[in-house]
Amino acid sequence: MQHVGKLQSWNDERGYGFIAPLLGLATYGWRAFQHNLQRSGPSLVPTASVERPGTAPSRFRCDGRTQCTQMTSCEEATYFLRHCPDTQMDGDADGVPCERQWCGRPW
Repeated sequence: MQHVGKLQSWNDERGYGFIAPLLGLATYGWRAFQHNLQRSGPSLVPTASVERPGTAPSRFRCDGRTQCTQMTSCEEATYFLRHCPDTQMDGDADGVPCERQWCGRPW
């Protein structure tokens, strides 16, 4: 028993007595953070289908399609190119999507 007392006084003399309570508080805070993160779920992650402020609602939304063969019009392809991530619809990078299928210029 006396040995534990000497160890305790040694820690207090050197200023280490705060470590255990600090670790306990950090552990409690981390667990509370993780619990709140799990409870709120994926709503913390922004999605590509969220409309930008100040823009009119669109009849299209980002749904994972990325290629011209998945589009049904030039208007839809243009929306996807401008608003959705990872599209593969503008091979020559001129800003006009699906030129062969939907948005080609009549010659």
